[in-house]
Amino acid sequence: MRLRTRREAAGGQGPSRLAPPPPQGEGKAADGPTLGALFLSFLTIGSTSFGGGLLGWIRRELVERRRWIDDQQFLASYGLSQIVPGATNVNLSVIIGSQLRGVPGAIAAIAGLLLVPLALLLALGTLYFASRGISGSHIINAALAGAGAAAIGFNLATGLRLGYRNIRRLGPALIAGAIVIGIGILRIPLLEVLLVMLPVSLAVTLAERLR
Repeated sequence: MRLRTRREAAGGQGPSRLAPPPPQGEGKAADGPTLGALFLSFLTIGSTSFGGGLLGWIRRELVERRRWIDDQQFLASYGLSQIVPGATNVNLSVIIGSQLRGVPGAIAAIAGLLLVPLALLLALGTLYFASRGISGSHIINAALAGAGAAAIGFNLATGLRLGYRNIRRLGPALIAGAIVIGIGILRIPLLEVLLVMLPVSLAVTLAERLR
């Protein structure tokens, strides 16, 4: 009886002492990708994004396939990459890499993205300029023009998909339409459009969240 009474008195603490420790490794997915995985993903993007449209390839790899970020994070990173100087896709890779793994992640992302394209560009650029004026060079020019058309189509498809999933209210739709008209039709410089529309977009977003 005494033994039983002591065990009952120990009641709430006994199970916690005897409970096995949680298995190691659970929740590693929440820590984000390793530097090696980040490098390989951007290496895949840089190696397979033929014909341009790099924005769509980055989104498909990181949002749809890997699920390391969501569409909202991708759009925020893309918007920031357009504001700062430099190539948009390079900026985007640095921003996403730094979000996932800090400064080492940014270095891994940009190294993976540029390694294969830079090597191919140096080789093909040398070949292209060496073949100028040779019979059949018009075939190379036609192939490059076709690649450019594919890039435009891929970017349009990515824009429509992002718009369908994320622009479902009147305010963001009007802002997106104004930017398209300002840059695409009226040919207003990008920096001027951003200086006007970015504060408007932030104000509209805050107003909608405060409702």
